[in-house]
Amino acid sequence: MSELINNSEKRKELLKHMILQLHKGEAPDEVRNQLIRLMSKIPYGEVVEVEQALISDGILSDEEVLKFCDLHTLALEGHIDHSSAQEIPEGHPVDVFIHENDELKKVIEQCEILYKDLEATSSQEKVNEVLLKLHQLFNNLTDVDKHYQRKENLLFPYLEKIGITGPPKVMWGKHDEVREMLKSATETLSFREPVTPGEARALTEMIFKPATTGIADMTMKEEEILFPMCMDKLTDSDWYQIARQTNEIGYCLYDPPAEWKPGIIDLTSMVKTDNEQIQLHTGSFTNEELHAILNTLPVDITFVDRNDKVKYFSQGKERIFQRNRAILNRDVRMCHPPSSVHIVNQIVDDFKSGRQDSAPFWIQKQDQFIHIEYFALRDEKGEYLGTLEVSQNLSDKRKLEGEQRILSYKN
Repeated sequence: MSELINNSEKRKELLKHMILQLHKGEAPDEVRNQLIRLMSKIPYGEVVEVEQALISDGILSDEEVLKFCDLHTLALEGHIDHSSAQEIPEGHPVDVFIHENDELKKVIEQCEILYKDLEATSSQEKVNEVLLKLHQLFNNLTDVDKHYQRKENLLFPYLEKIGITGPPKVMWGKHDEVREMLKSATETLSFREPVTPGEARALTEMIFKPATTGIADMTMKEEEILFPMCMDKLTDSDWYQIARQTNEIGYCLYDPPAEWKPGIIDLTSMVKTDNEQIQLHTGSFTNEELHAILNTLPVDITFVDRNDKVKYFSQGKERIFQRNRAILNRDVRMCHPPSSVHIVNQIVDDFKSGRQDSAPFWIQKQDQFIHIEYFALRDEKGEYLGTLEVSQNLSDKRKLEGEQRILSYKN
């Protein structure tokens, strides 16, 4: 028995046999227990090799592996050997992925508390209150799409270049399943009709729990198998290219405080310089100059593109409404509480249709008088480009009287 366990090829053959048994539905619990008992610790690389072989050899299709991958992943959970895994530097793309998973798990834990509240209550008022909280949490969970997009569009292509095609296809399929479940959950939570306690419990079991379980299962697959394998297979140059493009897609519920850069490759050939000119109709800036100008203006600026995705925010010294890079590429509706989404929808619809070009608001925030205005951005032909949010603290300016013609610096 020990010879079998310590022989890699025999172990992989046994793993392949066990997976096929699971796929055939041959006493899954018994097979799972046999697999755990016989294999004890399975190097994560062997799991990927076996799945790849099953697909490459035509034994199982991508769809069949997708259909049953949750079953055999459950069998392997907690029994995969990571003793040879590389250390992950702070700010590295994998470090960012793992921190995002931590944030997703926190939201899922909050959802699970609310599931218990729905199970225990018979109060209609309590049900409405809990569903409103769940709506906000599921809005946050939709951020996982950026996490998945970075895997699909930045990470998977590098795996495919080195011949690892099966596991990415399977995982992409699971992403799409999670996306559909999240869509169903958020649409259900958007309904304004009252929901009875019994209906809420049914919705929890049929729609809400499967969505959060799907996300939680994916975090396990990533951390147990995908990320350790990627750390072994990809080079620092690969990772740096991935890191450079991450901002274009955005982060999931997490804004990394540290930027990772590899120490052994030539970065100068990969990075645009800050002296590169950005040419406009009435002049030009360097990247560095434009960045400084936007962050020096005494207003907060947030730009939402024509597809309703948050694409930019300024970083002045005293922001009125805090932002972090986790909102980049997020649907603007998901950045607001469910109770105010109808206002966001109206503004966006009125701007896109051309009915309106601006929408001003002003609020009292503690001792500050805050002016907020939304502007429709249009090209020379009048076509909608997006929405600009401009916020400004006008408390001091409201107190101005008379004139000031003598030079006086503001401390």
